[in-house]
Amino acid sequence: MVQAYISGTGFYVPPRVVTNDDLIHTYGVETTHEWIVQRTGIEARRFADAGVGTSDMALEAARSALGEARLEAHDLDLIVFATLSPEHAFPGSGVYLQQKLGLCEGENAKFVPALDVRNQCSGFLYALSTAVAHVRAGMARHVLVVGAETHSAALDLSPDGRTVASLFGDGAGAVIVSATEEDRGVRGVYLGADGRYAEVLCQKIWDIRERPFIKKNADRSGNVPADRLWATMDGKLVFKHAVGTMLAALMRACSAHKIGVEDIDLFLFHQANMRINQYVAQQLGVPDEKIPHNIQRYGNTTAATIPILLAEAVRDGKLRPGMKVAMAAFGSGFTWGAAIIDW
Repeated sequence: MVQAYISGTGFYVPPRVVTNDDLIHTYGVETTHEWIVQRTGIEARRFADAGVGTSDMALEAARSALGEARLEAHDLDLIVFATLSPEHAFPGSGVYLQQKLGLCEGENAKFVPALDVRNQCSGFLYALSTAVAHVRAGMARHVLVVGAETHSAALDLSPDGRTVASLFGDGAGAVIVSATEEDRGVRGVYLGADGRYAEVLCQKIWDIRERPFIKKNADRSGNVPADRLWATMDGKLVFKHAVGTMLAALMRACSAHKIGVEDIDLFLFHQANMRINQYVAQQLGVPDEKIPHNIQRYGNTTAATIPILLAEAVRDGKLRPGMKVAMAAFGSGFTWGAAIIDW
């Protein structure tokens, strides 16, 4: 039976570091370093420069993943791109990445399909599930899965933006999902959603039900009300549901494979809030050394958090062949997921 395993990982974060003090003194966000760290664990994040888009960062992560897998872009059969911050409303970032990888040029052009996934913080796991299904079904041998975000362009970096602006950063992570006959790889990805809470964490940049969906000014420019322009969140409710749902998702994944939490060598949790992850670990009885964090350096990069964390774990030797890995994410929608991988 064909299995799907991760043959390469890669990540990219912009060089510009924005500390909590930078938010305060450069942008005027009304907060303190202590307030942010106490509630989230975030000390800094990365912001891309003007002119850098989501597919640009994805390109760097993808090149690293292809290099680790010892593959060329033309070996790919599918691109699955998870993001909530594409360059434009449409088309999605997947086709931009395809072109930047050189797949549309020359005599050997290979017009592989490019699929975009919009599941926010759970986007990488939804994208991974799609890639695994294609490989297992024999529809693809090598799939590029990317999670990438450019949040900095859509944050209210002003005195009014304290609640959300301090949480997010820019970055990209990528993996190559490949076919193998070996008994290893992604054992299962378990997903869920609950639309009753769709507006608890959202950004209603426009309402397509209105005519026109963005009101026009006299000069035909658009006018978006402030309550739709910026992301909004009920932090306490998100925290409560994140903890319970991530625990349930992990238990579901472990039960499906008849393993216990103690059988997992490494837990890679979505990096939204260090306090959420620490509480989940406490409830599971998982020792600290099994749960790496990077939110303190990068903030919440949404669909990119897990693949960035994964690539760092491989780079730093924390993740080695033969280890059993669990992943879990929760976010806007609400959507969530968990995965079990034999590395």
